[in-house]
Order: sequence, then structure tokens, then C-alpha cells
Amino acid sequence: MLRDVNLVDEFQRSWLLAQLGPDTDPADLERRFFRLRSVRAVALEVLGERRAKLLADPLKVTVDGVVTMDLQENLRGIERQIEVVREVPAPDEPSGDGEQASEALAMAWLVSARRYR
Repeated sequence: MLRDVNLVDEFQRSWLLAQLGPDTDPADLERRFFRLRSVRAVALEVLGERRAKLLADPLKVTVDGVVTMDLQENLRGIERQIEVVREVPAPDEPSGDGEQASEALAMAWLVSARRYR
């Protein structure tokens, strides 16, 4: 069975939701993936839009004696998340050696610390 390369598979969707939050619309992610062809590009586009939305409004509003609203930490959090998405491996990208990453298995023999001669 051939996999449709235009659709986000379950593993890619899980990765996107882990990066963007569980309330992100899966249909929106599908549309973006169809256009961008990369889950990393989808995540970066969504985070970039969230960042732009925060920057469009004042980050700090103070009404003397009533309320102070400060969104600067939210902006820093989104910027940190953008850096994380840029650095972590995405599920649709090959590993650095040109092949899919595989798990390594190591075996070691356990020997008693007290050995008698």
C-alpha cells in the first residue's frame, strides 16, 4: 500500500501536536502540510504566526491601581519553542547520515566486583 505523501501520518501529527499544543486544529495542520511539504515548516509557520499576533498588540498594559497585563514571558516562550523546533529532528526528515535513524542495541556482561584468584 502506498502512503499518500500529501497527508500527515499519525507520527507526524503527534510530533506537531507535541510542539504546538493539543488544541491545534488537525485540519489546519493538514492544509499547511499539503502546501509546505514539511512538518518542521508547518510548526515554524504556526509558531511564527503566534509570535506575530503577540507582537501586533502591546506586550505590557497597566491600568494604575487596577490591573497589569504582561505578555513578555509568553513572547519569550514562543521564541524558545521556535528554537527548539529548529534544533530537534523532525519525523519526516532523514538523519544526518542519509538514512533513517535506527535504534542501537548494546550488550554488556555483568561481572561481580569481587573476583577470586
